Amino acid sequence: MLGKVQEWFNWQHWKCCVRQRTVGSNPTLSAINIANCRLPISDWPFGSETNWQSAIGNRQSQLATGPARSNLMKKTLTLGLILVGVLLAPLNTTAQTHRPVKHGGQICGNPKLKCKTSVTFQINDLPFQVGPSMVIVDTVPFYAVILKSMAVKNDNCDVFIGESERLAAQELFPDHKVFSSRCTDPENLFYADVTSRNPRFFSETHRLMAVYAGKTVAEAKTMLDAVKATGKYPGANIRRMRTGFNGT
Repeated sequence: MLGKVQEWFNWQHWKCCVRQRTVGSNPTLSAINIANCRLPISDWPFGSETNWQSAIGNRQSQLATGPARSNLMKKTLTLGLILVGVLLAPLNTTAQTHRPVKHGGQICGNPKLKCKTSVTFQINDLPFQVGPSMVIVDTVPFYAVILKSMAVKNDNCDVFIGESERLAAQELFPDHKVFSSRCTDPENLFYADVTSRNPRFFSETHRLMAVYAGKTVAEAKTMLDAVKATGKYPGANIRRMRTGFNGT
């Protein structure tokens, strides 16, 4: 009954029969089973259920043999190749954009010895070993004695401890590198306090000047005693730290 709403439907529930115009994900007639499907005769496009079943049988025969089957196989193969290409594309992109990462770079703590590294550090940096083509590197933990620190607002790159002050400290400790931090620009090293379980990045809130104090607590305490003996840095203290850079 077209164009009107019936009080009671006189055909089966929609879930037991899908009509041909809702193709869904399978576009071929060969996948449709209407053996248990009965629609009102007025809805059959060929005038009778018998004619409709006959048309389906003819179509299935065409698909099973001849050019129609060949074309279907070609289309299926083409779609399969496209799908494989789409799935492999992210893997190729990942391989091309992969950047070498290095963890645990060794500190070059004695300025009198040449550092075996592929990177040119700034004079105020604490140098460490970096392999070729490395763009993301951090070091092993080390100890440093903080000689001076100053708070900064908004990570202002114009605020830092002057180079003349760092060089004066370096003369006092010629066998231990005296280094100073800058802002968090990519060309600068970061310095993180790893004394506690939650690392704190000095570069974001402070500028510091420190002297390398070794790999062990015993070495750090010896260095702290040497710093205090100068009488120039009364607030000196020991920190366990890491440094590194992210060149991506």
